[in-house]
Amino acid sequence: MNVSQYISHKIDGADAGSFTSSVTKIAIISIAMGLAVMVVSFAILEGFRNEIQNKIFSFGSHLQISKYDTNNSLEAEPIGQPRLLRELRDNPQVATIQPFARKTAIIKTKDEVLGVVIKGIDEKTSPSSMRQNLAAGKFITFSDSAASNDVLLSRKVADKLRLKVGDKALFYFIQNPPRVRQFVVSGIYQTGLDEFDEAFVIGDIRQIRDLNAWPDTLVGGLEVTLKNFNRLDPVADNLYENLRYDLKLDKITEQYVQLFEWLKLLNRNVVIFLVLIIFVATFNMVATIFIMILERTNMIGVLKAIGATDNQIRSMFFFRGLSLTVRGIFWGNLIGLGFCAVQYFFHPIPLDPENYYMDRVPIHWDWSIILLLNVATFLTSLLAVLIPTYLIARIKPVAAIKFD
Repeated sequence: MNVSQYISHKIDGADAGSFTSSVTKIAIISIAMGLAVMVVSFAILEGFRNEIQNKIFSFGSHLQISKYDTNNSLEAEPIGQPRLLRELRDNPQVATIQPFARKTAIIKTKDEVLGVVIKGIDEKTSPSSMRQNLAAGKFITFSDSAASNDVLLSRKVADKLRLKVGDKALFYFIQNPPRVRQFVVSGIYQTGLDEFDEAFVIGDIRQIRDLNAWPDTLVGGLEVTLKNFNRLDPVADNLYENLRYDLKLDKITEQYVQLFEWLKLLNRNVVIFLVLIIFVATFNMVATIFIMILERTNMIGVLKAIGATDNQIRSMFFFRGLSLTVRGIFWGNLIGLGFCAVQYFFHPIPLDPENYYMDRVPIHWDWSIILLLNVATFLTSLLAVLIPTYLIARIKPVAAIKFD
């Protein structure tokens, strides 16, 4: 321990009960609360982003390849999948490929009639995230020998039609000739996103193939999930250049642009909020060090009179500020991570699914962001400590000793 650290340590103990002690406590609380709020804000923001993105991806994946159609119909013309599948599987950026098909239908019960879109999925490639949306019942039971009669309804559709798990319902398909099928409600899902919950019914893709008289090699389209969603644009551009002229490529960010724009808006608001928090914490630290210097002006004059350099005295206050910063960061992490852990495991704070797309405040653990927030708080606080210490060079020993 050098002289500056030793004196800084002694001052820390001598300040107990003084005005400076109260100010230093405020500085520690300011750093702690600022860091805690930043940790919690980013954990909740990332939680919202991941929850909503996962709900969207469970219905649409990152990219969708389908037949080019100027009518913009939900029932796209079929495409052959074997060759296209081979090309996509050779792409190192592609994680999974899921064939799908859509068909419009009218559900009729004893008292209600409702138009829906059936999305047929494949047993081998059905996304696990879709299963996580189940609110009641079980997922579709696929059969090796025939198409499954099981379907998944959303909570909203089930409530409108007054259907529950295990009920049977008639689905009418407007085509030539018209068809009718009886399906069993095996499960009820809930995403909280009206774009899906008000329209989509999940079923077996083989039912749609049978209704359209398609062979097993034809599908309505392919949903492609990438290994890294952040590379969506460059990968989409690369895939598009290699597609046949009669195929189109849709990005999930363009299909549901309002949801993704809302997430970007959340990002901007949180960044502005965090800048204000850091500014307040920095201002408090600068004010604290200024007060320390003013209260220790006599001591600074004595130290200069006996030969202490400006750098030595400046280091003394720097180590004092460093001690406050470390304590503030410790308590900030304890409060912030503690709050996140309680919400993550016990969910004490609920949300209205109608407005927030989920029933509780989500928490996402991104340790790289948490580390970045700690480093940013540490460096900003140290910079705030250094600014007022340069006032020491302007203090004259004789005037400082007489200072009262």
